[in-house]
Amino acid sequence: MSVLVAFSVTPIGAGEDVGELVAEAVRVVRASGLPNRTDAMFTTVEGEWDEVMAVVKDAVAAVEARCGRVSLVLKADIRDGQGGRLDAKVATIERHLA
Repeated sequence: MSVLVAFSVTPIGAGEDVGELVAEAVRVVRASGLPNRTDAMFTTVEGEWDEVMAVVKDAVAAVEARCGRVSLVLKADIRDGQGGRLDAKVATIERHLA
């Protein structure tokens, strides 16, 4: 089962400038080797359910290790047998805009 998970990890109580802490979460995602994309609001990861959720858990733990409280927002698109959706979904929108 393929999933796309968009998530945001926010350190709580770390002040306004949290970029360095958020980068710890993104570092974990990129090291996972799974297809991923980070934008201004979310990091999206694609893969099998268990492997993606393990990456999310590890990303949260990386931030939590440096800040005692973390907020997590997560959205998932779960679909049987469909991979490559991280790029395909965006390509479909771009095709319609052309």
